[in-house]
Amino acid sequence: MANYQKIAYKRVSSIDQNTSRQLEGMTFDKIFEDKLSGKSKDRPQLEAMLQYVREGDHIYVHSMDRLARNLKDLLDIVNQVTDKGCSIHFVSQSLEFSKKDSSPTSKLMLQILGSIYEFELQLIHERQREGIEIAKRNGKYKTGRPVKMTDDKIKQCFEKQSQGIPITRIAKDLGVSTMTIYRQLKDK
Repeated sequence: MANYQKIAYKRVSSIDQNTSRQLEGMTFDKIFEDKLSGKSKDRPQLEAMLQYVREGDHIYVHSMDRLARNLKDLLDIVNQVTDKGCSIHFVSQSLEFSKKDSSPTSKLMLQILGSIYEFELQLIHERQREGIEIAKRNGKYKTGRPVKMTDDKIKQCFEKQSQGIPITRIAKDLGVSTMTIYRQLKDK
């Protein structure tokens, strides 16, 4: 009987995303899942996993970018795991790191691949910023909520209020909340 556990760490960037494709078909003794951005250092399930693991345990992560978004964090987490006497497996890269099997080549591979993932993420953000700038120049990018109260709706709001129509009825007729109507009446 093995005296170690197989532990999975899964992460997606938002609550509405699903982790089912990560480590699909593999079985584990314990699974830790975070549903928030990897750039956040405050990941409760990652911290719980790091507290939970014991010497000899094997940690499985789908890919390096699921564990960390930059090279420094990746190296820190991998070192924290291996310093506890555990091994960490990046399944999609077919890489394993542990204190006892640590070679200069595997450390170099971790640093190179971690740098590539960080670089790739920076390129994605740069392209996203460029796309937003182009959309702004073309008038196709809007920030904030769409305006619910047009000038015409504001005029109707005051007319209906002067006629004694209840606020709830005005809101329903104009397709806005009662709070929006109260705000309009207070602002004028």
